[in-house]
Amino acid sequence: MPYKQDGAAPFRDISRQVLFAAPELGCEWRYFEMDAAGYSTLERHQHAHAVMILRGAGQCLLGERVYPVAAFDLISIPAWTWHQFRASADAPMGFLCMVNAERDRPQLPDAAALAALRAIPEVAAFLAPAPAGAAVA
Repeated sequence: MPYKQDGAAPFRDISRQVLFAAPELGCEWRYFEMDAAGYSTLERHQHAHAVMILRGAGQCLLGERVYPVAAFDLISIPAWTWHQFRASADAPMGFLCMVNAERDRPQLPDAAALAALRAIPEVAAFLAPAPAGAAVA
């Protein structure tokens, strides 16, 4: 299914599939697939969740740090932590996401939050658009 089709959040070349939903367990298991150089929305929310990279490689912004990610890496995303995933420029990246079935809506950064993130050189480099043909990770 398309990822956040309403266009309210900035993302590129990503799709989402719900693989498992169990109200009695209170969770959903989802799969996201990004094309090469695709990325998820930069967001934060009250609920924590976990992500496992299944294929490909790229980078993950988690709070105020940027981490390289590759197949079988497990990323724990605490509540209210800014996060975004970006696939490398040369290959798609797919990941599983375990999330609460009932959860709050994500928050996008306002101008002040974005300025604070961009004040961190490593994060500013991550958030800058990559030149055509440049590797992301």
